[in-house]
Amino acid sequence: MSDNTRGTVEMTAAMMISGTIGVFVVLSGQPVMDVVFWRCAFGAATLLLVCGALGLFRREVISRLQIAYAIIGGIAIVSNWLLLFAAFPRASISIATAVYNTQPFMLVALGALLFRERLTLTKLTWLAIAFAGMLLIVQTKPDAAHTGSNYLVGILLALGAAFFYAIAAIVAKKLKGVPPHLIALIQVTVGILMLIPFTNLTNPPTDARTWVLLAAVGVIHTGLMYILLYGAIQKLPTNLVGALSFIYPVVAIIADFVVFGQRLHPLQLVGAIAILVAAAGMTLGWNLIKPRASQSTNRPISGRSA
Repeated sequence: MSDNTRGTVEMTAAMMISGTIGVFVVLSGQPVMDVVFWRCAFGAATLLLVCGALGLFRREVISRLQIAYAIIGGIAIVSNWLLLFAAFPRASISIATAVYNTQPFMLVALGALLFRERLTLTKLTWLAIAFAGMLLIVQTKPDAAHTGSNYLVGILLALGAAFFYAIAAIVAKKLKGVPPHLIALIQVTVGILMLIPFTNLTNPPTDARTWVLLAAVGVIHTGLMYILLYGAIQKLPTNLVGALSFIYPVVAIIADFVVFGQRLHPLQLVGAIAILVAAAGMTLGWNLIKPRASQSTNRPISGRSA
């Protein structure tokens, strides 16, 4: 099997696993802080074994400055998980996931603000399409299960999650050359330290079903998923990684329908499709306007996951 084929299989598996995480989070019935804590704890145990087996615990593998950047990225990625998981029961897994995929636009906005990266007409057009999709989602009356202010709060939480993902992605640029499994281990360790004061450790779940769901979120959706994801990123070209990353929201929407019977209203569906198409166009560098010969396209970081 070629590296390209193996990477495609790994990326597809990673995105399919990532797309089901919302179902496990909601079915666990646990507070968001607890779910993220146990995700970090079980994920850390898995990644600790992997990093040890790969011989990554050597001083020359990562510098002190890179550790500091990894810690900052960990704070951002754990904040991302907290907000996204909190959005699931409020706006539904489908809507929260669609809104969460505004990540490329967060990256573009931060790139323009922090690094003075050029905002082209094509990028602004994709942004306008995504914003129109957002308006359709926000203005559509939600199902009875999502009434009052919770629906809008869920959308805002998903936007916040996308923002923190963009922060983590920008910080990741400072970690070039560091083994990604080690970065993930540092991030989940940061999550454990962040959430210990807020996690209900005195009254943990008592039923086996809940523990199985929490362990799955940590071992499968964190440890295994990141191993597959990083393995794929090392083997595949950026454009293919970006294209395959859109398996994640599709699987999430399908899983929400299969498990919870969540049906998107027609306008919500149009809005979700608009966001995903615009995000794909931004990520993959699709040109709506024929570029000049001297123009170059700056693509945002790919390989998104929950």
